[in-house]
This record gives sequence, structure tokens and C-alpha cells, in this order.
Amino acid sequence: MTNALVVIDVQESFRVRPLWQAVSNPAVVERVGVLVDAARAAGDLVVWVLHAEPGSGGEFDPARGHVRVMAGLEPAPREPIITKTSHNAFTTTNLQQVLTERGIRDLTVCGIRTEQCVETTARVGSDLGYAVTFVTDATATFPIPHREAPPGQTVTELLADPRTLAAEDVVTRTEYALAGRFATVRTVAELTGSLTGS
Repeated sequence: MTNALVVIDVQESFRVRPLWQAVSNPAVVERVGVLVDAARAAGDLVVWVLHAEPGSGGEFDPARGHVRVMAGLEPAPREPIITKTSHNAFTTTNLQQVLTERGIRDLTVCGIRTEQCVETTARVGSDLGYAVTFVTDATATFPIPHREAPPGQTVTELLADPRTLAAEDVVTRTEYALAGRFATVRTVAELTGSLTGS
């Protein structure tokens, strides 16, 4: 076993936010599930990463009860579950130690958000010497407000603002930024020969 599937932040914290209605990939749980099943069948390590912001009072505060893997996915016994407090899955965790102890050299990454925690993990993983595969259609993200947008925009206001960066454009930019530099960009179908939820 030299490959690990790293599932990043596919957690209920996102689903309880109003912005979830604008998610780029409503089938993200199903597609991550296809990758998880394929990884397990191949004998690869599956690592679950959750994001926490203790004491924040928000959806990522563990005290609120949402920092858990989304319904529809279930970590198996002995699959590591790691909690991070930074954007990438390495800096504030023992992920690199977990991977090193198991002789992992190749990472397949997926999860939420495409351009934030998943992309950042891919970049850091590449810099640490891992061969990274980024599975875009097993990631999800949201429209991004313009830097001068008023704080506290509703979802309706965000989507109506012509300066908002559409989620599709976020995904495209991420692929351009990663491909040939930090990761090999692939689809669920390319990796597993199957794709559901399309």
C-alpha cells in the first residue's frame, strides 16, 4: 500500500449553512463514496480529515455538533480520523506521520472546499514530496463574494452580485493552478471506471 485517499472536510458543518443551497456539486457525498469504496477494494489507506474551530460558536465549533462526517459516508474501523484547525490537512495535524508510518507516497485528495482546504492540502502535499491526484468532481465549493462585497450578504444577494466569482469558475481556476504543478487532475470515472450521481 503506497496510496492514500484523503477525504477533506466532507462534514455536516457545511450542510447546515444557508450557502449549501449554492453548492457546486450536490453529488459530492456520493462521488466521494465511490472513491472510498474503490480505495478500500484496492487496499489503500483512507484518511478522514475534519475542520474544527473550537470556541468560535459557529458551524465548525465542535461544541455545536456539526464537526462530523456527512451522512452517507462512514469511516471504517482503523481508518484515521484527523481534525485540523488550518486550511491544509498537514500543518496542525499528524497527517504526515500517519502517512510516513504506512509508507504512503501517493495521495488522492477530494472533499470540500475545492479551492480552499482541498487545493491547499494538494499544494502542501506536493511540496512535501507526495505525488498528488486531485479528483475535481469529488470536490465541492461555493460562489465567492468579491473582496468589496458588503459583509453578511444573503445567498440571494451573493448570487445576484455581478462581481461574485461563480463556483464553476472557482473549480476551473483550481484545475488550471494545480495541473502540471502540484497535482494530476482526474475524475472519479478515470480513477474507478464508474461514476454515479451525474
